Amino acid sequence: MRNNRGYQPRVEKKDAHRINNNIRVPEVRLVGDNVEPGIFKTSEALKMADELELDLVEISPNAEPPVCKIIDYGKFLYEQKRRDKELKAKSTQITVKEIRFGPQTDEHDYEFKKKNAVKFLQDGAKLKAFVFFKGRSIIYKEQGQILLLRLAQDLEEFGKVEALPVLEGKRMIMYIAPKKKGK
Repeated sequence: MRNNRGYQPRVEKKDAHRINNNIRVPEVRLVGDNVEPGIFKTSEALKMADELELDLVEISPNAEPPVCKIIDYGKFLYEQKRRDKELKAKSTQITVKEIRFGPQTDEHDYEFKKKNAVKFLQDGAKLKAFVFFKGRSIIYKEQGQILLLRLAQDLEEFGKVEALPVLEGKRMIMYIAPKKKGK
């Protein structure tokens, strides 16, 4: 937001943690490697941090008394960002791709859908293959089961069956998970 003189007012960015003189409680609980753990007066803890040429950082403000550490705040933020980035990299999203068959799917359609299923499994997605029975086609449920079991056998080298075909209402569903790479 600019004012009428054409310059932007300086906005102080708020730190995620209270540090040094921003800690406004009478006592704090100190933890960490370079200090004797215990409850200290805030002024005493600030002196200790100053002697070590480090910062007093409030780690857990909701505790009674608040928990603080004597550490280099810049290094602490860097480590925290790096840890968060590693956790984000480790967590992977599992996508589920669906392939739908009819109980009397012909050979060409089957091969086309199988090719797509192979692609999905190689990309690391789970596969939900199902046969949808319309109207009276439910009488062909054995054909649907045979079709899904054939698919499972054809995809054996790309994925493993998590759940065998199960009839749920008008659908017979089977799940196939991708094989881990390197196996």
